Amino acid sequence: MPPESAATVVAALYKFVRLEDYHALREPLLDVCRSAGVRGTLLLAREGINGTIAGSRQGIDAVLAYLRRDPRFADLAHKESLDSHIPFHRMKVKLKKEIVTMGVEGIDPNTRVGTYVEPRDWNALLQDPEVLLIDTRNDYECSIGTFKGAIDPGTTNFREFPQYVRSHLDPTRQRKVAMFCTGGIRCEKASAYMLEQGFAEVYHLRGGILKYLEEVPPEESVWEGECFVFDNRVSVDHQLQKGRYDQCFGCR
Repeated sequence: MPPESAATVVAALYKFVRLEDYHALREPLLDVCRSAGVRGTLLLAREGINGTIAGSRQGIDAVLAYLRRDPRFADLAHKESLDSHIPFHRMKVKLKKEIVTMGVEGIDPNTRVGTYVEPRDWNALLQDPEVLLIDTRNDYECSIGTFKGAIDPGTTNFREFPQYVRSHLDPTRQRKVAMFCTGGIRCEKASAYMLEQGFAEVYHLRGGILKYLEEVPPEESVWEGECFVFDNRVSVDHQLQKGRYDQCFGCR
């Protein structure tokens, strides 16, 4: 259980949805976040929204309610963890070409995506000897924690993942592929890309590692280590509390 002092709610969210007016969404959203005392980073692009914010329970609820009043975000899902302080210095809403950068034109998770696997069903999938398990995150993320038996592609950023697939995987040999990432967003694009490359069965963990750690008890878990997060906490443990890792000042 989180400590009683953990009064800050950290909310990770994303949704792939067509936002032709995403430029116009930035300032009103930034104003709402600041008024609610929320800090973090949200990315807006024509393909959707992605980011992590932190603040009081009331503040986070206010921002989420504001977003969900837009019919395009009515079913926006998010994942929560608790901390003793806000792990961000300021609030930023950025306009981007992609909400998660793969750099491959035409990949649209809204039209084609892999098969979602619920956290409670993940362990059973991994017991299939024909399943190739791939960690789609960066090498420094994989180094502090991953699922048992997962392949680390050795990438330093998500743009390198398509080249890894082309160089190391063969759709005629690897028929079943399961993938995971921190919150699920990278796997949305990765699974869409692999389907386009001809892989027959592509699975990905719904809600990512964070949702798995939230729903699967440690005694049943096949997760090993801690999960890297892109905020001042650096990592979280299986209870989604701040982990034991830190970053030097130059890496922040």
